[in-house]
Parts: sequence; C-alpha cells; structure tokens
Amino acid sequence: MLKSLGLGLAEESVYTALLARPTASAEELARQTGLDEAGTGHVLGDLVARGLVAVATETGSGAPADGGPARYRLTPPSVALAPFLVEQRNALHRAEAAFAMLTEQYRSTAAHPAGSVVEVVVGVEQVAHRFHQLQRGAQQELLVFLVGDPIAVPREDTDLSESSALDRGVDFRVVAARDYLDGPDVAQDVREGVTAGVQLRLADSLPLKMVVSDRERAMVPLDMSDCGGEPSAIVVHRSGLLTALVHLFEMIWAQARPLYTTTTGVHTQPPTDRYPTEEELEVLALLLAGVSDRRTAAQLGVSIRTVERRTRRLMDLAGADSRLQLGWHAARAGWLRPPAGLLQEDHPGEHR
Repeated sequence: MLKSLGLGLAEESVYTALLARPTASAEELARQTGLDEAGTGHVLGDLVARGLVAVATETGSGAPADGGPARYRLTPPSVALAPFLVEQRNALHRAEAAFAMLTEQYRSTAAHPAGSVVEVVVGVEQVAHRFHQLQRGAQQELLVFLVGDPIAVPREDTDLSESSALDRGVDFRVVAARDYLDGPDVAQDVREGVTAGVQLRLADSLPLKMVVSDRERAMVPLDMSDCGGEPSAIVVHRSGLLTALVHLFEMIWAQARPLYTTTTGVHTQPPTDRYPTEEELEVLALLLAGVSDRRTAAQLGVSIRTVERRTRRLMDLAGADSRLQLGWHAARAGWLRPPAGLLQEDHPGEHR
C-alpha cells in the first residue's frame, strides 16, 4: 500500500502495526510483525529520521520518563505523508514531460521517417511484450478485435477483464469474431469481462486481429510466413493508416451484436428485464420526437406518472443521467424503431 510512497515492505509492516496502537516498543512491534527486534529497531530509526514516526516521551528528552525501553508513535499521516505524496506527483509529472519530449523527438527524427509511423516486431516474446505495453499503457480507450486462436499472446494473457485498465477508467470495447467463442473456457472469460465493465460485441467475421490504444497506437499481426514462421506484428503510430484502422473498428462495432451474460450462458440478445418493453419504446419514440410528457400521456391513454416511470426505467437501462444521453444510447443500442401508429401527427410548438 505504501510502496508507491517510497516505503519498503519492512517499513510498511512496522508503520501499519503502529496504526493500531497509540504507542509501542520495538519489542512489541517485532512480535506483531514477525521481524526480529534488531531489524525492527533499525526500521524504527529510519522512520524516525524520515519524520514518519516519533519517540513517545513524557519529558521531551527523547527517552521514556521511567527509564524503560523507548516507545514510538506515529506522526499524523496527514502531516508526515503529504511531502512524500507531493514528491511522487512531481516525479510523475517529470516522467510525463520526458515521455512527451522523447516521443516527439522520435517522431521527428529525419533518419527514421518510416519508423515513426510503422515498426515491425518479430518473435513471440517481443510481440507479447508490445501487446501488453499497449494494453497497460492505455489511459482513455482500448479498441480490440478478437479472432481465431492466439499465436504469440496466450488466450489467458489477453485478459478480457483487464481490471487495471478498467480501474483506470479506460473505455474498453471489444468485437469478437464468432469463431473466437469456440475456444475453451471462452464463455467464462466473456462473462467475467462483461461483468467487469468490458463492452463486448459479436461479428460473424473480422478481417484481422487488432488492438488500438488511446487512438495513438495500434498493433496488427503479420502473416507468419513473412518472417520465417516466427510470429510478428506491426505497431502503427499516429498516421492516416491508424485513422483508417480506428474507422474500421467503429464501422464494424456499429454493425456487431452486443453480447449479454445470464445464468445460462452468453447470448446476443439481452435478458428481457434489460431491454425496453413495447410500451416503453412507444414512450421513447414520442420523447425523441419532441412530444411533451403531457401530450405523450394523452396519446397513449396513460397517466403522466406512467410516462415518467417508463422514461425513468429507460434511463436506468441506458445508464443515462439525462434524456439527451438516453437518445444517444437508444441510437447505439438499436432501440429507435418507432412503433406503428405513432408519430403520425405533427405537434408544432411542443417542447421536451
């Protein structure tokens, strides 16, 4: 937990042990942490020198008033750990600045004009390494095509759930070819991925395998025969080619069928309780046409409260915070099919 602030395992063990008590001696902390007393004393001395721990005294002389073994207490973490946090933030900012400078310098190097756009990676270890770099380096978005059996990156290492990316708030969208689902234990991976937050869709076929990271880099496998049978891939950086690959993903994504998980397996149709009813779709059609709730209620022969309840459930299904977001989700999910008999009248002057 405290490794990111510069504390080692022994230091963290002693520090967290002190959290549970007002004061403690080196002997007491050694028993609690399982460290030897001499090692615990050394760690305490280091923590005292760094201002994270203080010697608990009654006289202010640095020793207990009764002449017994020294006892230690934590310096309030809000005071002691703040400088470490600031330093880590500053170090991260310096690293980001160096990263940006080196990346731009690499792209602008006249001696490697092609290398700044496309690089070839050969060999199982190198391909797997670059794949994980792209996946774990994403900060905003991951776009993935999954097709066929894996070659360089084992299926278990593809990690549909990729919890670290999802924990970072990365938008993780995956299109899988139908034959990908034929692999062993894939249904379980799909279930875990969708549960974790991956948006997953199914296509009858895909033209290639691919991963796109933050629309900055993409990785596409090459034909094995191109490099003497060794797995190989190209990494594409920002360019017209990368833009075309992103456009290809978005086009196939729009046509692919969403996958849903239930207790009976993985399906391309949502469970009935996760899809709007016909009555809710009637409300949605009128809502998106700009018809007011009052006029919608009158046309459907229901109360305004019923219209509001159906609208609320539509927003819950879509995960939307506003009616504008609801309309956007409805378009993506294919809900926009106005039921027959509705929207045949114009309603000038109506407002949402």
